[in-house]
Amino acid sequence: MSDQPPSYPPPPPGGYPPPPGPGYPPPPGPGYPPSQPASGTNTFAIVSLVASLLGWICVGVGSVVGVVFGFLALNQIKQTGQSGRGLAIAGIVIGIISIVGGIIYWIIVMITAGSNTQVNTSTPPAVVITVDQQSPMAAVAA
Repeated sequence: MSDQPPSYPPPPPGGYPPPPGPGYPPPPGPGYPPSQPASGTNTFAIVSLVASLLGWICVGVGSVVGVVFGFLALNQIKQTGQSGRGLAIAGIVIGIISIVGGIIYWIIVMITAGSNTQVNTSTPPAVVITVDQQSPMAAVAA
């Protein structure tokens, strides 16, 4: 090995371009964040929160839709730089709480419904029929 520095190729004609800084846009390509974040709130994040809140009122499809759209929103927000991350996270959390709460509710309903059923294993009560007998003479006189 020699102590000489490695040889580099000569600079391009006209010199190197100026480094990115104030007033210069970042160079395009992968690995660079977008030059300006997309404006507005992510629509999936709004749908996630609304669906999860509707699922809170009536447990069911709304909660599942809220969780799914929340994860889709987080993915899009990461790629586009839009706002709405908090809405997406709130939609996911509310949706999951609603789903878990609904499952617990139905488990409790099934347990209490099963404990309220009474099985009667004793014999039914005897039926007693009383007949008022009339004398045969009373029937002829009438």
